[in-house]
Amino acid sequence: MEIVSTLQQSLVDRVGKKRFELWFGGSTHLRFDGCALTVGVPNRFLLDWIRSNFREALTGACEDVLGHVPPLHFCVEDTPPESAAEEATVVAGSNATPTAMPRADSPSDSSSTGSVGVVKLGASAIGAARGENGRESSRRKFAKFDSFVSGDGNALGLASARMVARQPGKLTPLLLYGPTGVGKTHLLEGIWCEARRSQRRLSTVFLSAEQFTSYFLEALRGSGLPSFRRKYRGVDLLIIDDLQFLAGKRATQVELLHTVDTLMREGRQLVFAADRPPNALADLGPELTTRLQSGMVCQIEPADYATRLGIIRQMSERLGIKVSEDVQQYIANGLANHARELSGALCRLQATSEALGTPVTLAMAKQSLAEMIRQCSRVVRLGDIERAVCDVFGLDPSGLQSGRKAKQISYPRMLAMWLARKHTRAALSEIGQYFGRRSHSTVVSAQRRVDDWRAHGTTLKLPEGNWEIDEAIRRVEQQLQAG
Repeated sequence: MEIVSTLQQSLVDRVGKKRFELWFGGSTHLRFDGCALTVGVPNRFLLDWIRSNFREALTGACEDVLGHVPPLHFCVEDTPPESAAEEATVVAGSNATPTAMPRADSPSDSSSTGSVGVVKLGASAIGAARGENGRESSRRKFAKFDSFVSGDGNALGLASARMVARQPGKLTPLLLYGPTGVGKTHLLEGIWCEARRSQRRLSTVFLSAEQFTSYFLEALRGSGLPSFRRKYRGVDLLIIDDLQFLAGKRATQVELLHTVDTLMREGRQLVFAADRPPNALADLGPELTTRLQSGMVCQIEPADYATRLGIIRQMSERLGIKVSEDVQQYIANGLANHARELSGALCRLQATSEALGTPVTLAMAKQSLAEMIRQCSRVVRLGDIERAVCDVFGLDPSGLQSGRKAKQISYPRMLAMWLARKHTRAALSEIGQYFGRRSHSTVVSAQRRVDDWRAHGTTLKLPEGNWEIDEAIRRVEQQLQAG
């Protein structure tokens, strides 16, 4: 308990008290058993968010307190530990029958290959598989293409995913990237389902990068590396989610690199998802990133208003809740970050409607969702933008307010002014005064300059490396949301 308390204090020092209380408050639990640190959360959304945004802070806190970084495990609290730690699906053949995954303390068994058709594991494993007793699994089923709401920001990704599912090997590797909650995992699951439906003899593996790492390390410790390699290099379709998890894991990167080379050489299909494009995944090493760039790279953008409306309509039908047009518009206008917010809002309305015994009206929706919408549309201040820009580009906070004109400072400063115009109601003179006592005309000039960069797809040379302008904006805005 003393170690956990010290780790928590170190996290407070790294992320700030408010962010710590928001994301590591009463619903998130840390457990250290002497070997590994487990982060337990109540739902999948929190798991994805903490794993994507606070992994570096957690590893830094461990380094400070323990002197080393132990294995990090993330799990949903209401999922049995074995399932949470061992979720993956391996499919080989059409007439396969499910078997249970061996315990993690027998890694040589978990890496074995043979006549096993399906290895059925935790919450991300195939929900449509039947249990050993013949009954339907209680886990959720994989998402399919027909439940994916297409819009301007994801149409290319959906088309590419459909092509890969119909003709494995034609677009390989396929990388889908974008922030959390935009539908990347939905498309990966859609590929898995469609490929299995249309080509029943296709051998397929679907797992996360974290799981790939865990199984690789288990194979190393258990002397099961040949079996591990036969399993993952012998499939027709390999799907790996959350590729950014491999940052800094050199041994796993090398193993994945050889796996990728083997599958590409044999014309097999590779599909990956990550939270950023290949040129921003420098921590994966140039060998992996260049191979990712050699295939199809698709950005999945946050849903626009029309797409959010479509998502709300589809979700409300699935939940069996009647939501009028004005309520749908109210939700789509108020919750613009990701689809999980929309799902949470509809679940709250359904629960409120059942508790009160009344239909969902606009007045009831405003009252029920007021706090949720207020939190998701928090006021952005100039200081928030300054901190986000400095965090993303590794700048000293005083730099943006200085008179320095070097491109490494002036470009982020112009970007900060552009974001201030977009996200705040501050006057031109106020923005200019905040960022180095500059005139309002300087802010106008900065806005035009950034607009020109976006129109021409300019790549900026910044302290943290070369950044495409749209990706730089996306990363700062993502940092604003997280802060």
